[in-house]
Amino acid sequence: MSNSSSITHFLLLAFTDMWELQLLHFCLFLSIYLAALLGNSLIIIAIAYDHRLHTPMYFFLLNLSLLDIGSISTTVPKSMANFFWDTRAISYLGCVAQVFFVFFLFGAEYSLLTVMAYDRYVAICKPLHYGTLLGTRACVHMAAAAWGSGFLNALLHTANTFSIPLCQGNAVNQFFCEVSQILKLSCSHSYLREVGLLGTTFVFGLGCLVFIVLSYVQIFRAVLRIPSQQGRHKAFSTCLPHLAMVSLFASTAMFAYLKPTSISSPSLDLVTTVLYSVVPPAVNPLIYSMRNQELKEALKKLIQWVHLQQQ
Repeated sequence: MSNSSSITHFLLLAFTDMWELQLLHFCLFLSIYLAALLGNSLIIIAIAYDHRLHTPMYFFLLNLSLLDIGSISTTVPKSMANFFWDTRAISYLGCVAQVFFVFFLFGAEYSLLTVMAYDRYVAICKPLHYGTLLGTRACVHMAAAAWGSGFLNALLHTANTFSIPLCQGNAVNQFFCEVSQILKLSCSHSYLREVGLLGTTFVFGLGCLVFIVLSYVQIFRAVLRIPSQQGRHKAFSTCLPHLAMVSLFASTAMFAYLKPTSISSPSLDLVTTVLYSVVPPAVNPLIYSMRNQELKEALKKLIQWVHLQQQ
């Protein structure tokens, strides 16, 4: 038995005991990580490079790409290092940092997705007021509010989680320090405080999801009233990538935390955690660039410019 004051490190989940399979997991995570870094970095550079993309929608997308890079960098590199060096250990402070940044970056990302839904609502339902409601100052304030809400959420959860006495060992049954797994190490009913705080966060997240859904109900009603087919197609093309990102992020996270305990298992928990923490940052750039002609043209010009510089 141990308590939180005597714990110097935690042991993360080992995917397998076979070195060959560990190397396979390392290569898989490395491929996903590099894809996420490359895709999100290209979007950031393209938006900064092309003045035509200096609009509220792309400003929020740039912030989203920054959050995606940060979120996947919080969990995957440490897991890859453990695969490669055949170890499971993460220091106590490293675990604290992971919990903080996971809540910070994912919380800010979800808030930002809500802001982006508002951006699409104003652009399509109130186009004449777009410049007024989403001016430069308003966009900066909304982005700052998204980052700030994530920071406050992370501070509360991190402080609360690591103030709970831990006496059930130091093995975290996940590939990063996930709060739900750390709470299983608790030895008193004080963990109920964190459960209550998680419930409050869930209610806030549900409120954001309801706002996004209601925004898109109004958006689709407005789009269907557009007389020309080309106009409807253009409006849908600016909304569908964001809607796809919200659906991917929300559905995987909700399944991970709300799935029935009767179907829960270590392998299923691992898969669902990978789906909500690793997959979205990697596929978001692909989702957003597939149907976005302006972004594809900006990326094409950027690649051509880089090619010319190398000649």
